[in-house]
Amino acid sequence: MGIGGIISAIVVGAIIGALARLIKPGRQNISILLTIIVGIVAAFIGGFIATSLLGRPADGFDFVTLLIQLVLAVIGVGIVAGASGRSVRR
Repeated sequence: MGIGGIISAIVVGAIIGALARLIKPGRQNISILLTIIVGIVAAFIGGFIATSLLGRPADGFDFVTLLIQLVLAVIGVGIVAGASGRSVRR
């Protein structure tokens, strides 16, 4: 993955993070910055899964890759929102 791929993964990840937050039902008490970071991580992991494990094309637009990234972002937003919503009481 070249520098162009990394930059596009960051941009797509930011968009995917925002979409994941809209798709995930309920209220997420996490910042938009954390949502974008979750989206970027999901974009990298989803891209790796799609290209390496499923043999999808690494360049250009691929709907399957985007769908995998979006599903991972929704799961990631749910996990982060659930983890940050809990508080320790003593």
